[in-house]
Amino acid sequence: MTTETTTAEAGRDFIRDIVQADLDSKKHNLIVTRFPPEPNGYLHIGHAKSIALNFGIAQEFAGRCHLRFDDTNPTKEEQEYIDSIQADVHWLGYDWGADLFYASDYFERLYDWAEGLIKAGHAYVDDQSQEEIRTSRGTLTEPGKNSPFRERNVEENLDLFRRMKAGEFPNGARVLRAKIDMAAGNINLRDPVLYRILHAEHPRTGTKWSIYPSYDYAHGQSDAIEGITHSICTLEFEDHRPLYEWLLDKLPVPSKPRQYEFARLNLTYTLLSKRVLTQLVRDGHVSGWDDPRMPTIAGLKRRGVPPAAVREFIKRIGVAKANSVVDVGMLEFCIRELLNKTSQRRMAVLRPLKVVIENYPEGESEELDAVNHPDDPAAGSRKISFGRELYIEQDDFMENPPKKFFRLSPGNEVRLRYAYFIKCREAIKNAAGEVVELRCTYDPATKGGNAPDGRKVKATMHWLSAKQSVPAEIRVYNQLFANPNPSAANFAADLNPQSLEILPDARIEPSVASDNSNEVMQFERQGYFVRDKDSAPGKPVFNRTIGLRDSFAKEVAKS
Repeated sequence: MTTETTTAEAGRDFIRDIVQADLDSKKHNLIVTRFPPEPNGYLHIGHAKSIALNFGIAQEFAGRCHLRFDDTNPTKEEQEYIDSIQADVHWLGYDWGADLFYASDYFERLYDWAEGLIKAGHAYVDDQSQEEIRTSRGTLTEPGKNSPFRERNVEENLDLFRRMKAGEFPNGARVLRAKIDMAAGNINLRDPVLYRILHAEHPRTGTKWSIYPSYDYAHGQSDAIEGITHSICTLEFEDHRPLYEWLLDKLPVPSKPRQYEFARLNLTYTLLSKRVLTQLVRDGHVSGWDDPRMPTIAGLKRRGVPPAAVREFIKRIGVAKANSVVDVGMLEFCIRELLNKTSQRRMAVLRPLKVVIENYPEGESEELDAVNHPDDPAAGSRKISFGRELYIEQDDFMENPPKKFFRLSPGNEVRLRYAYFIKCREAIKNAAGEVVELRCTYDPATKGGNAPDGRKVKATMHWLSAKQSVPAEIRVYNQLFANPNPSAANFAADLNPQSLEILPDARIEPSVASDNSNEVMQFERQGYFVRDKDSAPGKPVFNRTIGLRDSFAKEVAKS
């Protein structure tokens, strides 16, 4: 990232205050953070907050940030997720340089340390089933019960653990548990599982291992091996910190990181549960992990959200110790604010209604100047074609308009942007009584949008030449959930049936159709749009990134 970006993102929060104090006291001379995703799904905007925090701190304090994959569950991990996570971190504007690591890099050392725990009497092999272990752990008000295998001697535990490693036993037959305290007030200290049997092929180690470390066991020790100084994670790991510290104290680790927790990101109209996101994909509620309605980073990218807008949003919400829910409108504001400054303007008609200018010469056309950005003269201008037959938006015409409807209606005069005043003379209907064509006249003296006699019109409308414009498919996206606080337990009931509207017969400027870039542009009066990967030669497809104003929340409030 650029120095300017880093400087702009620098802020003060309790974690940065801790880091600064540790540097001032010489506790650490080099700050080392890490972003440690499990490669079992795609990253979402909540992960973006953690990425920005960990990489941002490393940049601001001249340290380094590792990207480490905590790949301890081969039944759920895939190379696809590893690749997508790396792409997402880069897209957000961060880079780990040479510091790319995997927990699987440390499997041999973790295994040796587990044998050390057994030899020291701090771990044992348990033959109970997963259900029996769960039942015997107790509750928040009742202590757990010791396993009948808890007092196995060291030799037997070592023998069984080595045979687990050798693949002698089936899945679920035995586990290795830490020997801590089954009456501990913190349930995470009630003899947690350190290793389980999994006969599964690992993306990186293949079939070498038949046992795999638990996340809690591998995570802290990986931090220690890498010399992480500040292990920053979300609040749900606060209750895991005593186990994190217990393991560091009992093992011959080369360093002792300190864990700090911050509030995770919660957004209205959004669910960030990996289980829910996975089910949305598997059940076909969305087209995939990168569906533009998904809160995944891949979905945001496909929707056309700029990474700088995500970083600005994260900067604005800050880093806190207490969980809260952020209005999704804040994210949308950051997106609009940035795109308004950077996006060039174009015209598109999403729901076309044909207009015939009866007094415009048949077979003729002319080119008009249209600015690319009203606030940036350096962006220049472009030519747009005007002729006898045009398209306007269906919503811009009403045959029997209410009092404050100032757009086109029979006998009413409006301005066509960059062009002329036009007046509607007649609406042509089909057999079903639907308006399919308007017959209008134009005033040649109003070229450019102003009348020499000084008369005013109250509406300016966008339009396109029927002959020169290009057909396109437009996908209008709204929030995936209609409920501002959707239920993770029954999320399907809260899905928004209007989350996607596909407009197959839209029209766009020829320059838009021929531009294969991924730059977001503003379709005037419509919103911000970006070319989708589904586009093909002669069949452009555009996604709406966001509307020009927050109309969705207002519509929900009315319903």
